[in-house]
Amino acid sequence: MELDEKKYLYLLLIIPIVVLIYFYNLYWKRKKQREFGDLELVKQLAPNRSSFKPVFKLTLMLLAFTALIVGLINPKIGTKMETVKREGIDIVFAMDVSKSMLAEDVAPNRLEKSKQIISQIINQLGSDRIGIVAYAGSAFPLLPITSDYSVAKMFLQTMSPDIVSSQGTSLDEAIKLSTNYFDEKSKTSKLLILISDGEDHSDGAEVAAEEAKKIGMKIITIGIGTEKGATIPLKVNGVVQSFQRDNNNEIVITKMSEDGLKAIAKATNGGYVNGNNTKVVIDYIKSALDNIQKTEFESTQMAEFQSQFQWFLGFAFFLLLLDVFLLERKTKWVSSLNLFNEKK
Repeated sequence: MELDEKKYLYLLLIIPIVVLIYFYNLYWKRKKQREFGDLELVKQLAPNRSSFKPVFKLTLMLLAFTALIVGLINPKIGTKMETVKREGIDIVFAMDVSKSMLAEDVAPNRLEKSKQIISQIINQLGSDRIGIVAYAGSAFPLLPITSDYSVAKMFLQTMSPDIVSSQGTSLDEAIKLSTNYFDEKSKTSKLLILISDGEDHSDGAEVAAEEAKKIGMKIITIGIGTEKGATIPLKVNGVVQSFQRDNNNEIVITKMSEDGLKAIAKATNGGYVNGNNTKVVIDYIKSALDNIQKTEFESTQMAEFQSQFQWFLGFAFFLLLLDVFLLERKTKWVSSLNLFNEKK
Protein backbone atom coordinates (compact mmCIF):
# COMPACT_ATOMS: atom_id res chain seq x y z
CA MET A 1 0.00 0.00 0.00
CA GLU A 2 1.16 3.53 -0.70
CA LEU A 3 -0.13 6.91 0.46
CA ASP A 4 -0.50 9.87 -1.94
CA GLU A 5 -0.74 12.83 0.45
CA LYS A 6 0.98 11.94 3.70
CA LYS A 7 0.92 15.56 4.85
CA TYR A 8 -2.77 15.20 5.77
CA LEU A 9 -1.80 12.74 8.53
CA TYR A 10 -1.07 15.78 10.70
CA LEU A 11 -4.81 16.50 10.77
CA LEU A 12 -5.21 13.46 13.04
CA LEU A 13 -3.73 15.60 15.82
CA ILE A 14 -7.07 17.42 15.95
CA ILE A 15 -8.79 14.29 17.33
CA PRO A 16 -7.16 14.29 20.83
CA ILE A 17 -7.77 18.05 21.00
CA VAL A 18 -11.49 17.54 20.31
CA VAL A 19 -11.63 14.78 22.96
CA LEU A 20 -9.98 17.03 25.54
CA ILE A 21 -12.41 19.87 24.73
CA TYR A 22 -15.37 17.49 25.06
CA PHE A 23 -14.36 16.16 28.46
CA TYR A 24 -13.51 19.64 29.71
CA ASN A 25 -16.97 20.79 28.61
CA LEU A 26 -18.52 17.77 30.35
CA TYR A 27 -16.58 18.61 33.53
CA TRP A 28 -17.74 22.24 33.32
CA LYS A 29 -21.39 21.20 32.92
CA ARG A 30 -21.19 18.84 35.92
CA LYS A 31 -19.64 21.59 37.97
CA LYS A 32 -22.43 24.03 37.07
CA GLN A 33 -25.09 21.39 37.78
CA ARG A 34 -23.65 20.84 41.24
CA GLU A 35 -23.81 24.57 41.85
CA PHE A 36 -27.46 24.54 40.77
CA GLY A 37 -28.45 21.74 43.10
CA ASP A 38 -28.23 18.03 43.84
CA LEU A 39 -26.91 16.20 40.76
CA GLU A 40 -29.45 13.36 41.00
CA LEU A 41 -32.34 15.80 41.28
CA VAL A 42 -31.07 17.73 38.26
CA LYS A 43 -31.03 14.50 36.24
CA GLN A 44 -34.66 13.89 37.13
CA LEU A 45 -35.58 17.20 35.48
CA ALA A 46 -34.55 15.62 32.13
CA PRO A 47 -35.41 11.91 32.57
CA ASN A 48 -35.23 11.10 28.85
CA ARG A 49 -31.77 12.51 28.31
CA SER A 50 -29.24 9.73 27.72
CA SER A 51 -25.75 9.72 29.18
CA PHE A 52 -24.67 7.25 26.51
CA LYS A 53 -25.85 9.08 23.36
CA PRO A 54 -23.55 12.16 23.57
CA VAL A 55 -20.49 9.90 23.90
CA PHE A 56 -21.74 7.73 21.04
CA LYS A 57 -22.35 10.79 18.83
CA LEU A 58 -18.85 12.09 19.62
CA THR A 59 -17.39 8.71 18.68
CA LEU A 60 -19.30 8.74 15.38
CA MET A 61 -18.06 12.25 14.61
CA LEU A 62 -14.44 11.35 15.36
CA LEU A 63 -14.66 8.18 13.26
CA ALA A 64 -16.14 10.19 10.39
CA PHE A 65 -13.39 12.80 10.71
CA THR A 66 -10.74 10.06 10.70
CA ALA A 67 -12.27 8.46 7.61
CA LEU A 68 -12.29 11.85 5.84
CA ILE A 69 -8.60 12.32 6.61
CA VAL A 70 -7.76 8.83 5.33
CA GLY A 71 -9.75 9.68 2.20
CA LEU A 72 -7.66 12.84 1.71
CA ILE A 73 -4.47 10.81 2.10
CA ASN A 74 -5.77 8.56 -0.71
CA PRO A 75 -4.36 5.13 0.18
CA LYS A 76 -3.62 2.96 -2.84
CA ILE A 77 -3.43 -0.80 -3.13
CA GLY A 78 -1.68 -2.58 -5.98
CA THR A 79 -4.27 -4.98 -7.29
CA LYS A 80 -3.88 -4.77 -11.06
CA MET A 81 -1.07 -6.19 -13.16
CA GLU A 82 -0.51 -5.17 -16.75
CA THR A 83 2.08 -5.72 -19.44
CA VAL A 84 3.83 -2.60 -20.65
CA LYS A 85 5.43 -2.78 -24.09
CA ARG A 86 7.77 0.00 -25.11
CA GLU A 87 9.13 0.78 -28.53
CA GLY A 88 11.96 3.14 -29.22
CA ILE A 89 15.65 3.52 -29.92
CA ASP A 90 18.83 3.87 -27.87
CA ILE A 91 20.26 7.39 -27.92
CA VAL A 92 23.56 8.58 -26.48
CA PHE A 93 24.24 12.31 -26.07
CA ALA A 94 27.94 13.16 -26.30
CA MET A 95 28.50 16.71 -25.07
CA ASP A 96 31.63 18.80 -25.40
CA VAL A 97 32.59 20.28 -22.01
CA SER A 98 35.93 21.80 -22.97
CA LYS A 99 36.72 25.37 -21.93
CA SER A 100 36.00 26.63 -25.45
CA MET A 101 32.33 25.85 -24.73
CA LEU A 102 32.35 28.76 -22.26
CA ALA A 103 32.57 31.22 -25.17
CA GLU A 104 29.60 33.57 -25.29
CA ASP A 105 29.16 33.98 -29.05
CA VAL A 106 25.79 32.27 -28.49
CA ALA A 107 23.61 33.16 -25.51
CA PRO A 108 24.14 32.53 -22.68
CA ASN A 109 27.22 30.52 -23.76
CA ARG A 110 27.95 27.44 -25.85
CA LEU A 111 27.81 25.08 -22.89
CA GLU A 112 24.46 26.28 -21.54
CA LYS A 113 23.05 26.37 -25.07
CA SER A 114 24.05 22.71 -25.47
CA LYS A 115 22.30 21.80 -22.22
CA GLN A 116 19.15 23.58 -23.39
CA ILE A 117 19.17 21.71 -26.69
CA ILE A 118 19.64 18.29 -25.07
CA SER A 119 16.92 19.04 -22.51
CA GLN A 120 14.52 20.08 -25.29
CA ILE A 121 15.32 16.93 -27.27
CA ILE A 122 14.63 14.76 -24.21
CA ASN A 123 11.25 16.49 -23.84
CA GLN A 124 10.36 15.31 -27.34
CA LEU A 125 11.21 11.66 -26.66
CA GLY A 126 8.65 8.99 -25.87
CA SER A 127 9.88 5.52 -24.91
CA ASP A 128 13.48 5.85 -26.05
CA ARG A 129 16.39 5.03 -23.77
CA ILE A 130 19.17 7.58 -23.34
CA GLY A 131 22.71 7.86 -22.04
CA ILE A 132 25.15 10.76 -21.64
CA VAL A 133 28.88 11.02 -22.38
CA ALA A 134 31.00 14.04 -21.46
CA TYR A 135 34.22 14.75 -23.29
CA ALA A 136 37.01 17.29 -23.68
CA GLY A 137 40.61 16.09 -24.11
CA SER A 138 39.27 12.68 -23.08
CA ALA A 139 35.81 11.17 -22.71
CA PHE A 140 34.08 9.50 -19.78
CA PRO A 141 30.61 8.03 -19.19
CA LEU A 142 28.34 10.35 -17.22
CA LEU A 143 25.07 8.39 -17.33
CA PRO A 144 24.50 4.80 -18.57
CA ILE A 145 21.56 3.92 -20.79
CA THR A 146 18.33 4.62 -18.91
CA SER A 147 14.67 5.43 -19.49
CA ASP A 148 14.57 7.80 -16.49
CA TYR A 149 14.56 11.21 -18.16
CA SER A 150 14.41 13.17 -14.90
CA VAL A 151 17.69 11.61 -13.75
CA ALA A 152 19.22 12.36 -17.15
CA LYS A 153 18.29 16.05 -16.84
CA MET A 154 19.72 16.16 -13.33
CA PHE A 155 23.08 14.80 -14.55
CA LEU A 156 22.95 17.15 -17.53
CA GLN A 157 22.92 20.21 -15.27
CA THR A 158 26.13 19.08 -13.52
CA MET A 159 28.19 19.19 -16.72
CA SER A 160 30.97 21.78 -16.82
CA PRO A 161 34.67 22.00 -17.79
CA ASP A 162 35.53 21.26 -14.15
CA ILE A 163 34.41 17.64 -14.43
CA VAL A 164 37.24 16.73 -16.85
CA SER A 165 40.94 16.70 -16.06
CA SER A 166 42.33 17.09 -19.58
CA GLN A 167 41.30 19.98 -21.78
CA GLY A 168 40.98 20.07 -25.55
CA THR A 169 38.34 18.45 -27.75
CA SER A 170 38.76 14.78 -28.67
CA LEU A 171 35.82 13.83 -30.87
CA ASP A 172 37.22 10.37 -31.61
CA GLU A 173 37.35 9.52 -27.90
CA ALA A 174 33.71 10.60 -27.53
CA ILE A 175 32.63 8.39 -30.45
CA LYS A 176 34.61 5.35 -29.26
CA LEU A 177 33.21 5.57 -25.73
CA SER A 178 29.68 6.03 -27.05
CA THR A 179 29.89 2.78 -29.03
CA ASN A 180 30.44 0.94 -25.73
CA TYR A 181 26.97 2.05 -24.63
CA PHE A 182 25.35 -0.06 -27.31
CA ASP A 183 24.96 -3.82 -27.56
CA GLU A 184 26.40 -4.79 -30.94
CA LYS A 185 24.09 -7.81 -31.20
CA SER A 186 20.96 -5.85 -30.32
CA LYS A 187 18.56 -5.02 -33.14
CA THR A 188 17.58 -1.78 -31.39
CA SER A 189 18.41 1.29 -33.50
CA LYS A 190 21.49 3.15 -32.22
CA LEU A 191 21.89 6.91 -32.42
CA LEU A 192 24.68 9.19 -31.20
CA ILE A 193 23.86 12.89 -30.94
CA LEU A 194 27.21 14.67 -30.69
CA ILE A 195 27.31 18.34 -29.68
CA SER A 196 30.47 20.40 -30.06
CA ASP A 197 31.97 23.61 -31.40
CA GLY A 198 34.02 21.38 -33.73
CA GLU A 199 37.46 22.46 -32.53
CA ASP A 200 38.95 18.97 -32.61
CA HIS A 201 42.48 18.72 -31.23
CA SER A 202 42.92 15.04 -32.10
CA ASP A 203 43.02 12.87 -35.21
CA GLY A 204 40.88 9.96 -36.18
CA ALA A 205 37.32 11.24 -35.62
CA GLU A 206 36.21 10.10 -39.10
CA VAL A 207 37.88 6.71 -38.60
CA ALA A 208 36.06 6.29 -35.27
CA ALA A 209 32.80 7.22 -36.98
CA GLU A 210 33.34 4.58 -39.70
CA GLU A 211 33.97 1.96 -37.01
CA ALA A 212 30.78 3.04 -35.24
CA LYS A 213 28.85 2.57 -38.49
CA LYS A 214 29.87 -1.11 -38.51
CA ILE A 215 27.72 -1.79 -35.41
CA GLY A 216 24.78 0.04 -36.96
CA MET A 217 25.27 3.35 -35.15
CA LYS A 218 24.17 6.59 -36.78
CA ILE A 219 25.64 9.94 -35.73
CA ILE A 220 23.93 13.31 -35.80
CA THR A 221 26.27 16.22 -35.07
CA ILE A 222 25.20 19.62 -33.76
CA GLY A 223 27.53 22.60 -34.11
CA ILE A 224 27.52 25.26 -31.40
CA GLY A 225 29.18 28.67 -31.85
CA THR A 226 29.97 31.08 -34.66
CA GLU A 227 32.64 31.21 -37.37
CA LYS A 228 33.63 34.67 -36.14
CA GLY A 229 34.35 33.18 -32.73
CA ALA A 230 34.72 34.70 -29.30
CA THR A 231 37.02 34.87 -26.29
CA ILE A 232 36.74 32.42 -23.39
CA PRO A 233 35.89 34.32 -20.20
CA LEU A 234 37.16 32.89 -16.91
CA LYS A 235 34.68 33.74 -14.18
CA VAL A 236 34.69 33.61 -10.38
CA ASN A 237 31.23 33.69 -8.79
CA GLY A 238 29.77 34.86 -12.11
CA VAL A 239 32.21 37.76 -12.51
CA VAL A 240 34.76 37.79 -15.37
CA GLN A 241 38.27 37.83 -13.89
CA SER A 242 40.29 37.21 -17.06
CA PHE A 243 40.26 35.48 -20.45
CA GLN A 244 41.79 32.20 -21.55
CA ARG A 245 45.29 32.65 -22.97
CA ASP A 246 47.55 30.36 -25.02
CA ASN A 247 51.18 29.39 -24.40
CA ASN A 248 52.29 32.70 -25.90
CA ASN A 249 50.09 34.60 -23.44
CA GLU A 250 47.78 35.66 -26.26
CA ILE A 251 44.03 35.78 -25.65
CA VAL A 252 42.43 32.74 -27.27
CA ILE A 253 39.72 33.27 -29.89
CA THR A 254 37.70 30.09 -30.31
CA LYS A 255 35.75 29.57 -33.54
CA MET A 256 33.22 26.95 -34.50
CA SER A 257 34.41 24.51 -37.18
CA GLU A 258 31.61 22.76 -39.05
CA ASP A 259 33.72 20.75 -41.50
CA GLY A 260 34.81 18.09 -39.03
CA LEU A 261 31.31 17.69 -37.63
CA LYS A 262 29.83 17.33 -41.13
CA ALA A 263 32.45 14.71 -42.02
CA ILE A 264 31.64 12.63 -38.93
CA ALA A 265 27.91 12.68 -39.68
CA LYS A 266 28.48 11.80 -43.35
CA ALA A 267 30.62 8.76 -42.40
CA THR A 268 27.59 7.14 -40.70
CA ASN A 269 24.92 8.40 -43.11
CA GLY A 270 23.76 10.67 -40.34
CA GLY A 271 23.29 14.42 -40.47
CA TYR A 272 24.57 17.78 -39.32
CA VAL A 273 22.63 20.79 -38.02
CA ASN A 274 23.75 24.19 -36.80
CA GLY A 275 22.74 24.45 -33.14
CA ASN A 276 22.49 28.20 -32.72
CA ASN A 277 18.74 28.15 -33.35
CA THR A 278 17.14 25.75 -30.85
CA LYS A 279 13.85 25.41 -32.74
CA VAL A 280 15.64 24.45 -35.95
CA VAL A 281 17.61 21.79 -34.07
CA ILE A 282 14.52 20.33 -32.36
CA ASP A 283 12.60 20.16 -35.64
CA TYR A 284 15.56 18.50 -37.35
CA ILE A 285 16.04 15.91 -34.60
CA LYS A 286 12.31 15.20 -34.44
CA SER A 287 12.21 14.58 -38.19
CA ALA A 288 15.29 12.33 -37.96
CA LEU A 289 13.81 10.28 -35.12
CA ASP A 290 10.59 9.79 -37.07
CA ASN A 291 12.62 8.17 -39.86
CA ILE A 292 14.50 5.76 -37.56
CA GLN A 293 12.97 2.34 -37.06
CA LYS A 294 11.65 1.71 -33.56
CA THR A 295 12.02 -1.69 -31.92
CA GLU A 296 10.39 -3.26 -28.87
CA PHE A 297 13.06 -3.43 -26.21
CA GLU A 298 11.13 -3.80 -22.98
CA SER A 299 8.14 -5.78 -21.78
CA THR A 300 7.53 -5.32 -18.06
CA GLN A 301 4.95 -6.49 -15.56
CA MET A 302 3.88 -3.50 -13.52
CA ALA A 303 1.62 -3.19 -10.50
CA GLU A 304 -0.84 -0.36 -10.94
CA PHE A 305 -1.97 1.06 -7.63
CA GLN A 306 -5.69 1.74 -7.40
CA SER A 307 -7.07 4.56 -5.26
CA GLN A 308 -9.21 3.56 -2.26
CA PHE A 309 -10.26 7.04 -1.08
CA GLN A 310 -13.89 6.62 -2.18
CA TRP A 311 -14.53 3.89 0.40
CA PHE A 312 -13.35 6.06 3.28
CA LEU A 313 -15.27 9.11 2.06
CA GLY A 314 -18.43 7.01 1.71
CA PHE A 315 -18.00 5.60 5.23
CA ALA A 316 -17.42 9.13 6.60
CA PHE A 317 -20.59 10.53 5.01
CA PHE A 318 -22.59 7.54 6.29
CA LEU A 319 -21.41 8.19 9.85
CA LEU A 320 -22.17 11.91 9.56
CA LEU A 321 -25.66 11.14 8.28
CA LEU A 322 -26.19 8.70 11.12
CA ASP A 323 -25.05 11.35 13.60
CA VAL A 324 -27.59 13.84 12.22
CA PHE A 325 -30.55 11.51 12.82
CA LEU A 326 -29.28 10.23 16.17
CA LEU A 327 -31.05 12.12 18.99
CA GLU A 328 -29.66 12.51 22.49
CA ARG A 329 -32.85 11.05 23.99
CA LYS A 330 -32.79 7.58 25.48
CA THR A 331 -33.51 4.66 23.17
CA LYS A 332 -35.97 2.18 24.73
CA TRP A 333 -34.07 -1.01 23.94
CA VAL A 334 -30.74 0.49 25.03
CA SER A 335 -32.37 1.85 28.18
CA SER A 336 -33.77 -1.62 28.99
CA LEU A 337 -30.23 -3.05 28.93
CA ASN A 338 -29.16 -0.49 31.55
CA LEU A 339 -25.58 -0.61 30.23
CA PHE A 340 -24.61 2.61 31.96
CA ASN A 341 -26.49 1.98 35.18
CA GLU A 342 -28.92 4.79 34.33
CA LYS A 343 -31.83 3.10 36.13
CA LYS A 344 -32.06 3.58 39.85
